[in-house]
Amino acid sequence: MADTKNQNIHLAVFKGKTIRKTLFQKEWWFSILDIIQILTNSPQPKTYWAKMKQRDKEMSPPFPFWEQLKMPAEDGKMRKTDCANTEGMFRIIQSVPSPNAEPLKRWLAKVGYERVQEIENPELAIKRTKILYKLKGYPDDWIEKRMRGIAVREELTDEWQKRGAKEKKDYEILTAEISKATFGLIPQEYKKLKGLKRENLRDHMDDFELILTMLGERTTTEIQLNKELADLSFPNKIFYRTKTRKNYGPAERPSPSAKVRS
Repeated sequence: MADTKNQNIHLAVFKGKTIRKTLFQKEWWFSILDIIQILTNSPQPKTYWAKMKQRDKEMSPPFPFWEQLKMPAEDGKMRKTDCANTEGMFRIIQSVPSPNAEPLKRWLAKVGYERVQEIENPELAIKRTKILYKLKGYPDDWIEKRMRGIAVREELTDEWQKRGAKEKKDYEILTAEISKATFGLIPQEYKKLKGLKRENLRDHMDDFELILTMLGERTTTEIQLNKELADLSFPNKIFYRTKTRKNYGPAERPSPSAKVRS
């Protein structure tokens, strides 16, 4: 399985159906099962995919365009999922007779092109995120707070990275510490309280919750910038917290480039 420490999971929508995608090695990788389900309307895309690999040996491991990456499953847990990059998805789509094949190819091409643009100009990712929130019906003042919160989150995770945070679990634990101090709940507990599964917790916060989240993360950044935290040895302290706290929810880690999502 590929190294997935710095993954950033997103949900995309094609004709009303959800496609899980993640940034890996600076490009989008998509859930193969989600794509197959759209192409075939099969209630068992996993079985369909298994038969495809048996029928077409070029798609069997080591297929150069697909990897097993961790993605959220229906139960909310992160599980190994067969994923393909844009080139791999085109290869898979060509093997499945479907009326959705051509529209899906165009959609994938557009997503891939936009990603290249965002890498070259990170401000485009911010603008697109604002437009997306606007289309979802969020008010302008909420969107501004959300975008400011994303910037604050980026500053904080950059600081954590400088101080030795490497594993995804490092960010989960530190994020949970701040959430617990701010709301009395770790992210996983907060999502459960709001009845959320795959959804982004911060996209379901009101203005006051966003402000409190920003305040907690900004304060943490300032403390770390203005104080030599000699005792904060990430390898040791993270290990201790991991051993003593088991129920932290998934942290929201910005992407290696624009880091728009948080």
